[in-house]
Amino acid sequence: MRRRYLIPLIYSLFLLLPIYWLVAMSFKTTNEILGGFSLFPQTFTWANYITIFTDPTWYWGYINSIIYVSLNTVISVVAALPAAYAFSRYRFLGDKHLFFWLLTNRMAPAAVFALPFFQLYSAVGLFDTTIAVALAHTLFNIPLAVWILEGFMSGVPKELDETAYVDGYSFPRFFVKIFLPTIKAGVGVTAFFCFMFSWVELLLAKSLTAVDAKPIAATMTKTASSAGYELGLLAAAGTLTIIPGAIVIYFVRNYIAKGFALGRV
Repeated sequence: MRRRYLIPLIYSLFLLLPIYWLVAMSFKTTNEILGGFSLFPQTFTWANYITIFTDPTWYWGYINSIIYVSLNTVISVVAALPAAYAFSRYRFLGDKHLFFWLLTNRMAPAAVFALPFFQLYSAVGLFDTTIAVALAHTLFNIPLAVWILEGFMSGVPKELDETAYVDGYSFPRFFVKIFLPTIKAGVGVTAFFCFMFSWVELLLAKSLTAVDAKPIAATMTKTASSAGYELGLLAAAGTLTIIPGAIVIYFVRNYIAKGFALGRV
């Protein structure tokens, strides 16, 4: 019985070691990090975190990231819900081809769209704004959201829709009051994947911003000084970037498990 848990335990420790190492580094000075391997910090300092929370360049990076990630998640889910409902409930000419075409957009690398987005947003005055990054990320997140939500919606019997219409429900009222609560697990899973893609994506976020809307990932790439990289500061920033994702995972963990059970994640 104990051997059954040995491999999962070793694997879990293997996964957690880099995270622990990152957190430990965040409480060290750069000189101590460069001094060599040390499992525990010889000196414990909050200086790196104080710098992040007091330097506008750093904390505005976090605020900008949270703003455009939240906007992107909301826009992607709201736009994908009616599209996914149409694919799950109706059959029309070219529906399967259109559904596949949506997925091909998700398969394209972000680098392909960096230059077109840059020129477009520069022309309309959206360059260096959080809404520019949020809208750019929807190109990748909406197809994924439609694909996930369609799987959950297809699992809901059509008799539910028919019964609601017989009872006198209008479509908006039925969709909000009855249908959405039925697929709340799918909405949670979809929001999670949209959030995570937008949170970790760097190329578009860096290409479409300069100063005012620069995300934290772009800020982390510019920590070099005359003495080299500020490793302790980078580690502290990296530690803080893990927290939003961990919080989201905590709240949607049951929904993600249900998504895997339904075979759509």
